Amino acid sequence: MRLPAHPNDLDKKRIERAIKARKRYRYVTPRVLATQGGYRIESACCSRNIDPEGGVVDIALLLFDAEGSAWQLFRKNHGTRLWELDSTHDRLNEVLDLLNDDSERKFWQ
Repeated sequence: MRLPAHPNDLDKKRIERAIKARKRYRYVTPRVLATQGGYRIESACCSRNIDPEGGVVDIALLLFDAEGSAWQLFRKNHGTRLWELDSTHDRLNEVLDLLNDDSERKFWQ
Protein backbone atom coordinates (compact mmCIF):
# COMPACT_ATOMS: atom_id res chain seq x y z
CA MET A 1 0.00 0.00 0.00
CA ARG A 2 1.36 3.41 -0.99
CA LEU A 3 0.91 6.34 1.37
CA PRO A 4 -0.27 9.69 -0.02
CA ALA A 5 2.48 12.24 -0.64
CA HIS A 6 0.58 15.03 1.10
CA PRO A 7 0.36 16.21 3.74
CA ASN A 8 3.92 15.79 4.99
CA ASP A 9 6.02 17.67 7.53
CA LEU A 10 8.63 18.88 5.05
CA ASP A 11 6.17 20.68 2.76
CA LYS A 12 4.17 21.95 5.72
CA LYS A 13 7.34 23.64 7.03
CA ARG A 14 8.12 24.99 3.54
CA ILE A 15 4.70 26.62 3.41
CA GLU A 16 5.05 28.03 6.93
CA ARG A 17 8.41 29.62 6.06
CA ALA A 18 7.25 30.90 2.69
CA ILE A 19 4.14 32.73 3.87
CA LYS A 20 6.24 34.82 6.22
CA ALA A 21 7.22 36.76 3.07
CA ARG A 22 3.61 37.65 2.18
CA LYS A 23 2.77 41.26 1.33
CA ARG A 24 -0.56 41.46 3.17
CA TYR A 25 -1.38 41.15 6.86
CA ARG A 26 2.19 40.65 7.93
CA TYR A 27 1.26 41.46 11.53
CA VAL A 28 -0.79 38.26 12.04
CA THR A 29 0.53 34.74 12.51
CA PRO A 30 -1.24 32.35 10.14
CA ARG A 31 -1.39 28.62 10.82
CA VAL A 32 -0.75 25.87 8.29
CA LEU A 33 -2.81 22.79 8.99
CA ALA A 34 -2.50 19.37 7.41
CA THR A 35 -5.63 18.23 5.60
CA GLN A 36 -6.38 15.26 3.38
CA GLY A 37 -4.31 15.69 0.21
CA GLY A 38 -2.71 18.98 1.21
CA TYR A 39 -2.70 21.97 3.52
CA ARG A 40 -5.11 24.61 4.79
CA ILE A 41 -4.02 28.08 5.86
CA GLU A 42 -6.03 30.02 8.42
CA SER A 43 -5.42 33.31 10.20
CA ALA A 44 -6.98 35.85 12.50
CA CYS A 45 -9.12 38.32 10.57
CA CYS A 46 -7.51 41.59 11.63
CA SER A 47 -9.08 43.59 8.79
CA ARG A 48 -12.52 42.71 10.16
CA ASN A 49 -13.73 42.44 6.53
CA ILE A 50 -14.81 38.81 6.91
CA ASP A 51 -15.28 38.48 10.66
CA PRO A 52 -16.17 41.74 12.43
CA GLU A 53 -14.97 40.25 15.72
CA GLY A 54 -11.54 39.35 14.34
CA GLY A 55 -11.95 35.59 14.60
CA VAL A 56 -9.96 32.98 12.71
CA VAL A 57 -10.84 32.66 9.00
CA ASP A 58 -9.74 30.39 6.18
CA ILE A 59 -7.16 31.93 3.84
CA ALA A 60 -6.24 29.22 1.33
CA LEU A 61 -6.42 25.52 0.61
CA LEU A 62 -3.52 23.85 -1.23
CA LEU A 63 -4.22 20.37 -2.58
CA PHE A 64 -1.92 18.11 -4.55
CA ASP A 65 -3.56 16.28 -7.45
CA ALA A 66 -1.48 13.12 -7.74
CA GLU A 67 -3.09 12.05 -11.02
CA GLY A 68 -2.38 15.36 -12.73
CA SER A 69 0.83 15.90 -10.77
CA ALA A 70 -0.22 19.48 -10.03
CA TRP A 71 -1.05 21.78 -7.15
CA GLN A 72 -4.53 23.23 -6.87
CA LEU A 73 -4.93 26.52 -5.03
CA PHE A 74 -8.36 27.30 -3.59
CA ARG A 75 -9.67 30.51 -2.06
CA LYS A 76 -12.56 30.69 0.39
CA ASN A 77 -15.80 32.31 -0.69
CA HIS A 78 -16.78 33.55 2.74
CA GLY A 79 -20.28 34.45 1.57
CA THR A 80 -21.12 30.86 0.61
CA ARG A 81 -18.56 29.30 2.99
CA LEU A 82 -17.26 27.18 0.10
CA TRP A 83 -13.77 26.68 -1.33
CA GLU A 84 -13.39 27.85 -4.96
CA LEU A 85 -10.60 26.74 -7.27
CA ASP A 86 -8.39 29.73 -8.01
CA SER A 87 -5.60 28.17 -10.08
CA THR A 88 -3.53 25.07 -10.83
CA HIS A 89 0.28 24.96 -10.82
CA ASP A 90 3.07 22.52 -11.57
CA ARG A 91 5.20 23.49 -8.59
CA LEU A 92 4.51 24.38 -4.96
CA ASN A 93 6.77 27.45 -5.26
CA GLU A 94 4.43 28.89 -7.92
CA VAL A 95 1.48 28.53 -5.55
CA LEU A 96 3.39 30.19 -2.71
CA ASP A 97 4.51 33.09 -4.90
CA LEU A 98 0.92 33.77 -5.94
CA LEU A 99 -0.35 33.45 -2.39
CA ASN A 100 2.33 35.80 -1.04
CA ASP A 101 1.74 38.49 -3.68
CA ASP A 102 -2.08 38.39 -3.65
CA SER A 103 -2.36 41.77 -5.38
CA GLU A 104 -6.11 41.21 -5.95
CA ARG A 105 -6.77 40.35 -2.28
CA LYS A 106 -8.39 37.02 -3.09
CA PHE A 107 -6.82 35.26 -0.12
CA TRP A 108 -5.63 37.79 2.47
CA GLN A 109 -8.88 39.75 2.69
